[in-house]
Amino acid sequence: MGFAKEEKSKKVLRGVKTLFFLITMLISFLLFSAPILLVITDTLLPFSLLSASLSPSSLSLETLSSHFNNYDFRYSLIDIPLISIIRSAVIICVYSLCDGPRLSRGPYLLITTMCSASSLIYVSFKAPRVFRVSSTDRGEYVRAMEIALFICSLLLAIGHIAVAYRTSCRERRKLLVYKIDIEAVSACKNVVFPRYQKILLEERVK
Repeated sequence: MGFAKEEKSKKVLRGVKTLFFLITMLISFLLFSAPILLVITDTLLPFSLLSASLSPSSLSLETLSSHFNNYDFRYSLIDIPLISIIRSAVIICVYSLCDGPRLSRGPYLLITTMCSASSLIYVSFKAPRVFRVSSTDRGEYVRAMEIALFICSLLLAIGHIAVAYRTSCRERRKLLVYKIDIEAVSACKNVVFPRYQKILLEERVK
């Protein structure tokens, strides 16, 4: 009886440890993939909210064409998802082109901050004008979706800056941990530190 209880407690403990390990791995994966996941969210979510705000009509090529042809800064919302797409495209291109050192102290954080700050200013400037002239007979649901669209765009812009800053700090910590032993990097070449191979040349120049 005591042996069975002991075996059962060991199984429960192993299950808890396995669950903790899986949760830790999932969190690590999400944190490591945060720039890509945020770009995907920034691309899809604003268009989904815009489509919901057009209810009962749906977002189609004909509807998009109509929005572009009848665009008015004070009424149209089509520019909000487009800003998110442009912002995300620029950020993901810079992120994919940058290696470790450039992510730590290079153009990634700077360009992400500039793009996000510009979109923040634009959306903040547009929001009061849209809601000042927006008609009140469009329904509470549509109104709520429009508000959610603006809030989503603002939060995602701030999220891009926060993720870029965290990524920059992470890469900076890597450089400090590896510090980098120039001879070790030179010996390992591209095998152990493929993303930091340019450090050797930079350090020699210094």
